Amino acid sequence: MKYAVIAARVILGLMFLVFGLNGLLHFIPNPPMPVNDATTWITIMNDHKYATFVSVLQVIGGLLLLVGRYVPIGLVILGPIIVNILLFHFTLMHGGATGGLIALVLEIFLIVVYRQAFVRIFEADPRSGPDTGR
Repeated sequence: MKYAVIAARVILGLMFLVFGLNGLLHFIPNPPMPVNDATTWITIMNDHKYATFVSVLQVIGGLLLLVGRYVPIGLVILGPIIVNILLFHFTLMHGGATGGLIALVLEIFLIVVYRQAFVRIFEADPRSGPDTGR
């Protein structure tokens, strides 16, 4: 199990590190895209530097998984990015979601492995809220 966790961390971390760096440095050429809503969306994301911000978050999340000390924080950063990757492919591109699905499976596996770090999120104890002073 230890090796599966390390493999999942490294694979997911490298995926996001490489593609995050590619979003910043553009060393992997983008395939030609048909003129449709997906192209419009990507153009808007690039023109307004939103894609750059997401790329920086991908690099940070990927590095946190590779370092291994702050894996839960990396998972929290990468979770919404994975959701957006899948939504993009399911709603705008209609295909090509294999990488996103692999990332989702690895993310869920790591969340299960590191579930102790997320336990407090699911506690519904009103006595421990921020306004009680505890």
